[in-house]
Amino acid sequence: MKRGLYLVTPDWDDTAHLLAVSRAAIEGGACVLQYRHKTASPVLRLEQARALRALTQAFSCSFIVNDDFELALAVGADGLHIGRDDGALPEIRATAPDLAVSVSCYDDFELARLAHMAGAAYVAFGAMYPSPTKPHAVAAPHALISRARHELGAHVTCIGGITASNVAPLIEAGADWVAVITDIYQAADPRVQAAKFAALYK
Repeated sequence: MKRGLYLVTPDWDDTAHLLAVSRAAIEGGACVLQYRHKTASPVLRLEQARALRALTQAFSCSFIVNDDFELALAVGADGLHIGRDDGALPEIRATAPDLAVSVSCYDDFELARLAHMAGAAYVAFGAMYPSPTKPHAVAAPHALISRARHELGAHVTCIGGITASNVAPLIEAGADWVAVITDIYQAADPRVQAAKFAALYK
């Protein structure tokens, strides 16, 4: 996957609006989109995932599904992102060897080490800053980024409270991707906001 801005979708039921904002952000330079909607019905999740998959294919943007292995397979996603309780990485990789599987590691370097050894495509740390989406998330030190890159050789995604105004230290520390929800999906102009992130990776 190309390094850069990694979109994570908000819990929006309005599929047309979700697609419009996602498209604008991708046009602005986002290179990865993760579909995450914790409260949607299975029917809505499938509808939105299919629509977003088609959108990302049209723009050569990587498409990741959060937490739902069956949905990832059903829509032909490029990858699956799992948390602490979302399944065993070796079993998932054995069942779907072409699926890039990434793992949330929170603030835990040992968890990142185990995930990397098990074949994770990348490890995710966060929250890097206070997050409006997960206000009670544990804080992850920035030093984890360079440690995972240098000690493990792992690819790293950061998430949690990231904005265009505070992202630079994460990129400088070596973050391959910065995952953003609010600062893009609530932006007055998502295309322009996405371009601010993309410019820092050039």
